[in-house]
Amino acid sequence: MSIRTERIAAQLKRDLGPLLQKYQRGSMITVTTVRVSDDLMVAKIYLSIYSPSGDSEAAFSYILDNAVEIRTELAALIRHQVRRIPELHFYLDDTAEYVNRIEHLFKKIQNDRQ
Repeated sequence: MSIRTERIAAQLKRDLGPLLQKYQRGSMITVTTVRVSDDLMVAKIYLSIYSPSGDSEAAFSYILDNAVEIRTELAALIRHQVRRIPELHFYLDDTAEYVNRIEHLFKKIQNDRQ
């Protein structure tokens, strides 16, 4: 990854965070990682979604349904930094859930030994 792609990825992460709050629908959305292709045409955005109701899939599908509007709003924010706005591909980052599951298993093993 070049310095330019890293800089654009950081800019996208910084600008997408507040922008996605409009699409949260009762959930807390965090942009965990942004990866930009070398030609700056595609940005892969990884989102962590916490929903009190446990329905993070609904919030994620709402974001996917509104991806064009999100890209348009993002274009207004970063149009002076890039020539072309990258195509946005959203992915659900379930790393936190995976870590919690592993910790739960370790605690269960520890309790079984006692």
